[in-house]
Amino acid sequence: MGAIMYFVHILGAVSVGFYLLLPFVVAAISKLSVPAQEGSIAAVRTFNRIAQYGLIIQLLSGGYIMSQGEYGVSWMILVVVIFLAMLAIAGIMGKSLRLGIAGIQEKRDISSEKGKLRTFSIILAVLLLVMLWIMVNPW
Repeated sequence: MGAIMYFVHILGAVSVGFYLLLPFVVAAISKLSVPAQEGSIAAVRTFNRIAQYGLIIQLLSGGYIMSQGEYGVSWMILVVVIFLAMLAIAGIMGKSLRLGIAGIQEKRDISSEKGKLRTFSIILAVLLLVMLWIMVNPW
């Protein structure tokens, strides 16, 4: 069972890896034409949803792996808090993605949504890097 959970955990990590690339993708969206921006934001929205499912898989499989190992309580609390923060920010970013697509379709200015996307994508990338460091160096 442990090997299966590690495999599932790695699959979840691959899907969550999208958040490391996201700041670069969001930065490139501003340089595109309006129809291309709509398509790109729609693609980011789809990948964000997949990555959110990956985060849930990570949380469940990681919970099982934590229950089988001996980790410090502070480490486990920090891991759960970072996961919940990532899920929350990804969910909030989903609203900005939805509003960005609607704004383009209604021919409104979406600069505020682009700014939020840029901020959320950077925060998610930083949180993921912190999570990777914590996973490699448990206490």
